[in-house]
Amino acid sequence: MINKNLNNFIENALLEDIGSGDHSSIASISPHKENKAKLLIKDNGIIAGISLAQIIFNKVDPKLDFTTILKDGDKVNNGDIAFTIKGKTHSILKSERLVLNCMQNMSAIATKTNQFSSLISHLECTLLDTRKTTPLNRLIEKWAVRIGGGENHRFGLYDMIMIKDNHIDAAGGISNAIKRTKEYLNNNNKNLDIIVEVRNIKEVKEVLQEGNIKRILLDNFNYRQTKEAVKIINKKYEVESSGGITKESILEYAKCGVNFISVGELTNSLKNFDLSLKIF
Repeated sequence: MINKNLNNFIENALLEDIGSGDHSSIASISPHKENKAKLLIKDNGIIAGISLAQIIFNKVDPKLDFTTILKDGDKVNNGDIAFTIKGKTHSILKSERLVLNCMQNMSAIATKTNQFSSLISHLECTLLDTRKTTPLNRLIEKWAVRIGGGENHRFGLYDMIMIKDNHIDAAGGISNAIKRTKEYLNNNNKNLDIIVEVRNIKEVKEVLQEGNIKRILLDNFNYRQTKEAVKIINKKYEVESSGGITKESILEYAKCGVNFISVGELTNSLKNFDLSLKIF
């Protein structure tokens, strides 16, 4: 059974693209015509979105015959074929753009995630994504992160408490922000993890004084500051590093002893993975 949110995403995306009909196909191709098409990979990296493609094709036309050759998460090279699809030509062409848009984006994310995660896979440190995603595409983009070897941070504003710098400044300090948060959760019978973002060692110590949180997020700390913070926290709470961390720096941050590293680059400012759907 398709997840409700995923089903809504597919239905809305198809409606956006097809509208009153695929008039190009209707006008030029017999409605009875059948063809076979292949998903051709024209890049090197990690393929993602094959399972989603199958769902999309099935949504458009349950009679289409989808044959997988590769699976999500496979390493691929230019010239590989991910799957074939056979059936009504109109159905294949109506599905084509949504399948390609999703898979190109997801494969780019999975490839980038794999590049980052492979650098720290030998350490006890988990690579996380962020909320820096394309509006309304977060579901599939975070799916791609998992395919690439990363894990998901909170999905939205509703499933975790994350007290950031603006919250702290607006609340009048870390202590006030944490106290008010705990009161809110208690008064509203909500069970949400609390992460507190800190900007310096002084704020780390303030969080420790207040206590009873899940994780401390070290925002834009350098290596020396990160090591110092990890030592001060002394495994009392989880520790996350974030802020401008690159492929060149991620290993050094992981070596500092943090439990998590979150990287916004995994899901934004990406060059699409080159794929095409070819009838043959």
